[in-house]
Amino acid sequence: MQTAENTSGGGRVERVEVLTAEQAEAVRELLAEAARTDGREAVSEAGRLRIRPDRPRPGVRHLVQLADGRVTGYAQVEGEHPGTVELTVAPSERGRGLGGALVHAVLDGADGELNFWAHGGLPAARHLAEVHGAVLVRELRQMRRTAEAPEPVPMPAGVELRTFEPGRDEQAWLALNALAFAHHPEQGSWTEQDLAERMAEPWFDPKGFFLAERDGRLVGYHWTKIQPDGLGEVYVVGVDPAEQGGGLGKALTAAGLRHLILERGLPTVMLYVDADNAAAVRVYERLGFAIHEVDLMYRWEPSAGR
Repeated sequence: MQTAENTSGGGRVERVEVLTAEQAEAVRELLAEAARTDGREAVSEAGRLRIRPDRPRPGVRHLVQLADGRVTGYAQVEGEHPGTVELTVAPSERGRGLGGALVHAVLDGADGELNFWAHGGLPAARHLAEVHGAVLVRELRQMRRTAEAPEPVPMPAGVELRTFEPGRDEQAWLALNALAFAHHPEQGSWTEQDLAERMAEPWFDPKGFFLAERDGRLVGYHWTKIQPDGLGEVYVVGVDPAEQGGGLGKALTAAGLRHLILERGLPTVMLYVDADNAAAVRVYERLGFAIHEVDLMYRWEPSAGR
């Protein structure tokens, strides 16, 4: 389904549930231009995967802004009550009110609360949030370390470490991931499709996907990633709640860091962690990580107006 509307000063906005191949390519070019200018991605990895027209996702809506015959802005809304929004405007078109027009188009299609991501906490995004009465509800920190590999940390007694085996470990990993992140609105809800999409990406390497087992049962994992620019990443670390407090998370984190630094030769490693996850922040700080930048989430409610 596709609808279009004119926005004052902001050209035309097309709302679609599945992008055409042409639209998807134009949006990818827009996002690449914005990333080069801003020094970071305007749309998350998960959001970029949802742009693909050959893999439509239920509950995802795309807003494509067009002005002067070209795509000048893009917004993605995922889920409902609250929906999650990521958006950007072409750097060459900023300062013309297009960002405000795109936000208005998103709000006009809303029937409940919306969470807006301001990746990198850019001033323009913060300003738009304030103008529309949105309030800060979440701070996601990007932390980095550039240092020698940490000393190996022994696994807790009875726990063995191995690497992920495609075709064998998917279901057990999904179950553990859901258990470890039951409190997390994004990571804990991963499906078979979410996992399959990441495993199909060029960066996926099972040799950097570490699993911890106790008596043959998965109790923790550390999935590492190497980004296209060569930056190492602690992609996600998960531990069975029954194992927390025993040092498994620290041991898994150290194992992944040693793999990225010693085996893959990547001295700089980054990760994301919620600012209110004090226990995880302490672990990462002790391993030499420091804040590099922050992503901010703002919540807009219909009572705030448009």
